[in-house]
Amino acid sequence: MPLDPMPDWVPTRRREIGERIRTHRRAAGLSQLQLGEHVGRDHKTIHRWETAQRAPSLTDLLLVADALGVPLADLVR
Repeated sequence: MPLDPMPDWVPTRRREIGERIRTHRRAAGLSQLQLGEHVGRDHKTIHRWETAQRAPSLTDLLLVADALGVPLADLVR
C-alpha cells in the first residue's frame, strides 16, 4: 500500500538521483536520446527521471548504471 502523503525526503532523493543520472550522462558524453537508446527508453523518460517528474525502477537504474559505466551506488547513494 502506498504511503499517503509521501514522506518529505522522497521527492528530495528523487531529485538527487535525477541529478546524478544527468551528471554521469553528460560526463559520458551522451544526450538524453542516446542514453534512452542504450536503455530502451524514450528520451522523454530520461528527461522525466532527471527532473524527478518520474522515478526510475530498479531495473531502469541498473540499465542506466551499466550504460554509463558507473556502479549503481553512484546513482543512488
